[in-house]
Amino acid sequence: MRLQNVNAVITGASSGIGQAVASRFRREGANLALTGRRPELTEAHPDDLYLPGDLNDEAFVSELAGRAADHLGSVDVVVLCHGYQASSPIADMSHDDAREVLHSNLLSAFLVMKHLMPLAPETGASMVCVSSRLGMVGMPNQTLYSAAKGGLIAFARGAAIEWADRNIRVNVVAPGLTATPVIEASFLRRPDPATYRRTREDSIPIGRLATPDEVADAVLFLACKESSYITGAVLPVDGGYTAF
Repeated sequence: MRLQNVNAVITGASSGIGQAVASRFRREGANLALTGRRPELTEAHPDDLYLPGDLNDEAFVSELAGRAADHLGSVDVVVLCHGYQASSPIADMSHDDAREVLHSNLLSAFLVMKHLMPLAPETGASMVCVSSRLGMVGMPNQTLYSAAKGGLIAFARGAAIEWADRNIRVNVVAPGLTATPVIEASFLRRPDPATYRRTREDSIPIGRLATPDEVADAVLFLACKESSYITGAVLPVDGGYTAF
């Protein structure tokens, strides 16, 4: 029960990594306020607050902060698990898609930090941003996504310095390819899903995809007191991909 009596807000909690983080935090004793794009959660608890909405909308983020304050009081931990990925060569990507990638991965993080961190208690708080291995390396057709996730890393480091005197720690988990429903569905759309999956796994030194629970374990470490002297750090959870 490493998060007993800890109040946490988790974004992107309706699926994938965010859902795994919410489940793990709940088992560790946290009080939860959750948000996501889906109308309702497939896995929920009667004590949780779930507020669906669009984190690109500042009015909604402000409402989320107000509801979280009413439900939790102060906020000890904020985890940003939301995001949006659009794969395309630079020359073929529409301005609307590019803007959506940047807003959903970076500017929305700014809005969450702006409105949620004032709820941190005087004793301090922890924020964990879920970025991506592609925030540290380039990949064809992922240039805007890499820029957004790399920007999230830089933003988190700046916030870590800005808020250090308030004992608000800000860290980043950078997952590699993870077996979320979205990724699994993208594999199934390929002409030969099994061969494509093997090709992707072969690009990872450990030879397999991460599970959402493995990423959640890293988030938990950076959220709890075991990491109390860590801030401004990036923790890759990528099977060695960025060690090349």
